[in-house]
Amino acid sequence: MAVNGYTGTKDDYLKRLARIEGQIRGIAKMVENDTYCIDVLTQVSAATKALQAVSLGLLEDHIGHCVVDAARESDQAADAKVAEASAAIARLVRS
Repeated sequence: MAVNGYTGTKDDYLKRLARIEGQIRGIAKMVENDTYCIDVLTQVSAATKALQAVSLGLLEDHIGHCVVDAARESDQAADAKVAEASAAIARLVRS
């Protein structure tokens, strides 16, 4: 089984994602309760920033582990992992 770059910090990611999940449930409750728009948007922004932080952490782990391992394997493998990371960065920037 392949080891992912985030495997060592998996529990930390799961805790952060559980908190974000709670934030999202809270936002849904706010909408159900007709909470003022700006207050809902503030919470959406906080959840978005939390997800971005998870994304950046995963990307850093990917580069530090998967890309480095591929570079040790071969130039072709490194090129493929760098292209994969670049595509992921492009997706993050667009979102």
